Amino acid sequence: MADAQRSAQRRDFIRHAGWHDATEALLAGDASFRRYYRLRRGADTAVVMDAPPPQEDVRPFIAIGRHLHDLGFSAPAILAQDPAGGFLLLEDLGDDTYARVMSRRPVPAGGDEAALYALATDVLVALHGHGPRAVPAGLSAYDGEVLVEAAMLLPEWYLPAAAQRAVDAGEIGSYREAWHAVLRAMPATPQTLLLRDYHQDNLMWLPARSGVRACGLLDFQDAQRGHAAYDLMSLIEDARRDIDPSLRAAMLDRYIVEAGVPDRGAFEAAFAILGAQRHARVIGLFVRLLLRDGKPVYLPHLPRVWRLFERSLAHEALTPLRRWVDRHLPPARRALAL
Repeated sequence: MADAQRSAQRRDFIRHAGWHDATEALLAGDASFRRYYRLRRGADTAVVMDAPPPQEDVRPFIAIGRHLHDLGFSAPAILAQDPAGGFLLLEDLGDDTYARVMSRRPVPAGGDEAALYALATDVLVALHGHGPRAVPAGLSAYDGEVLVEAAMLLPEWYLPAAAQRAVDAGEIGSYREAWHAVLRAMPATPQTLLLRDYHQDNLMWLPARSGVRACGLLDFQDAQRGHAAYDLMSLIEDARRDIDPSLRAAMLDRYIVEAGVPDRGAFEAAFAILGAQRHARVIGLFVRLLLRDGKPVYLPHLPRVWRLFERSLAHEALTPLRRWVDRHLPPARRALAL
């Protein structure tokens, strides 16, 4: 759809939402087709999510956002909606993402790294503490073959770029077999809600709110159900930010203690498996964003994600996958010059 036509549709949505007299400014874009615009009318502000169909679907965001609200968490309130057109008018939670707050000098009181990560960890403890109620009815699972398919981005996009040749069926097949072997040893546990993109750029600092509501939640439209270790892993093994090992260990300990995890060893094994899965997917995704979508901005993060991937692979639960990576992606192939 032409940009001019989409802009006209957005203006029409804004008019019907009662904000026709507001000024509009681009707020942000991301790795998807979604764009965000801030509306300003005097002292009042709101945010328009522009998620053009068929590439995007706002209905999952609506459903998960309302669910999180009902559980007492700070997802942005939905002020107006046009699901068919791909537009939402959202409560404006401000500009204080975790990333921005932690980059300020001097660091604001209560906005230091340790306090913010503790708050985000406590959100997960509270969310998972709702037990079965944490998971909306009908939510799909992020486990088993779904995990494998998502991780296929590594051999499908990264490997041919690193090897500078087409990948053969044997390499693809042996990678899939390695993942099947790893997942057969995945510790079983009751599933919970996974927000799926739980990191510094999707978390807001809202110090005027109390308790876990002081952490605003964004970008949860891909939520699924699965193992509780997943969102904690994506928080403290962030593809876009180096996190001190001592802080990582402290947050892992905090979650295990506060959530009452009964088997630390099993939880850490699941954490490593899910970390390897996410990092493999992200490594492939960053290359796909460059080669298919013309978005090179994520490439500087590749060395960090490789370090995270290698740390996950060091766990004994990842032995089959580590052998595949060592054979097909030895150290010389873990740095791309694209």
